[in-house]
Amino acid sequence: MKTALLLDSLEKQLASLRERAAPLAHHATVSARFDRHLFQTRSTLMRACLDEVDHNLAALRHAVDAGQLPQVAWLAEHLSSQLAALTRETATWSLREWDSASPGVTKWQRKRLQHQQYERRLQEMKRARELLLARATGFEEQQTLQRDVVALEGRLARCRSALARIENVLARLTR
Repeated sequence: MKTALLLDSLEKQLASLRERAAPLAHHATVSARFDRHLFQTRSTLMRACLDEVDHNLAALRHAVDAGQLPQVAWLAEHLSSQLAALTRETATWSLREWDSASPGVTKWQRKRLQHQQYERRLQEMKRARELLLARATGFEEQQTLQRDVVALEGRLARCRSALARIENVLARLTR
């Protein structure tokens, strides 16, 4: 019974963490986010770390079902450490300095960070307008909100295009 509660608790923590980390799940960093002992993935994307936690949670469930107590204890502790690290990372992500010795690369990384923040804010604004549009009853109000949503989609497309260009520059600089 206690293991079922533990598994449910870990699953709820992971779901909550996924929700909080959603805006940064696809944003890459220059160097590895975590120690190799904590996360095996070589990717610098938050999504890859979250996927690894999912995999470890599935392994924990399997170990519990198989009755492998030493493996259950190790996996539970490891998952707890991974969740704590991801929680800290999402909380401090906006404060993180880019870790590169090259001033040119740093400039482009700052641009990327700035554009990623623009993208996140535009997505939030679009989502808010869409919710208002869904609740709108007046025809003029609906038209105004629809124009706002279309304008935000255009801004979001231009922002993503700029992000893609920045990523290409960074890829050339870090080869």
